[in-house]
Amino acid sequence: MGHIRPGNLPRTRNWIQVLDLIGGGAGTPEVAAATMQASQAGLLKGAKDPGLVRTVWLLTQVPLAARSENFVDALRRLQLQVSNSPSLLEVVGAFTGAVDAHLRQHGGRTDLGEMAQMAAAEAITALATPQTTSLFGTTTADVQRALRSFSTSKQFSTLVREFFTRVTKKYLTYFLSRELSNYVCGDGRFTSVDKHAVFNQALELHCRQASRIIEEFSGGWFSKANFEGGITPEKAAGFVHVALKKLRAELAKGADAHGQ
Repeated sequence: MGHIRPGNLPRTRNWIQVLDLIGGGAGTPEVAAATMQASQAGLLKGAKDPGLVRTVWLLTQVPLAARSENFVDALRRLQLQVSNSPSLLEVVGAFTGAVDAHLRQHGGRTDLGEMAQMAAAEAITALATPQTTSLFGTTTADVQRALRSFSTSKQFSTLVREFFTRVTKKYLTYFLSRELSNYVCGDGRFTSVDKHAVFNQALELHCRQASRIIEEFSGGWFSKANFEGGITPEKAAGFVHVALKKLRAELAKGADAHGQ
């Protein structure tokens, strides 16, 4: 697992350029260095985060449950509390509830874990909703078909990249907001709403570029792990460890002022 490497990834935004979009550009290099150092140190512990690991494990299991003849029962075996005819939003809500239930029983709730829950809910909703949109209304069969599509190696890779893009953006924003207060003062972080929107777009692009490395190897891991007896929470933790290691490396590259 993890030997596929696409080479130098093209970047239209590096970390310094993203932060230059902050109103006034105050202290950009210092903010960049402090934020990257703080966030990467935190990611070192991410592979052991119970909320993150449980979320990733469920991301591997829900698409497989959608392959089952009895979709609802398969979801319930994963501790997703759903009705007999769940909508997509109900499944997404039950997904988050299953992570919450696991953490209530085993402990370990963290900010990163909560970010992972939100990112998973957003990723599933964003990618599955277009597949369930119909002039005649959405049925549970439509929901099952949409979620089953993520059980292929290619589409699982797409889902995982969307998830890690969103986790990374939330995580960097979390640390960035703490560091900015040390460097940015006066009228505030941004001089206009438009500049704030441009910054958010640039930050998302930065995170999406970094998460491409995860997409490159996740499909192969998914297929191999399922073939070799299925994906356990322990295997999911191993996947998270490798994914975060690769992500840290990509973020470090993107932090270079010249985008190398």
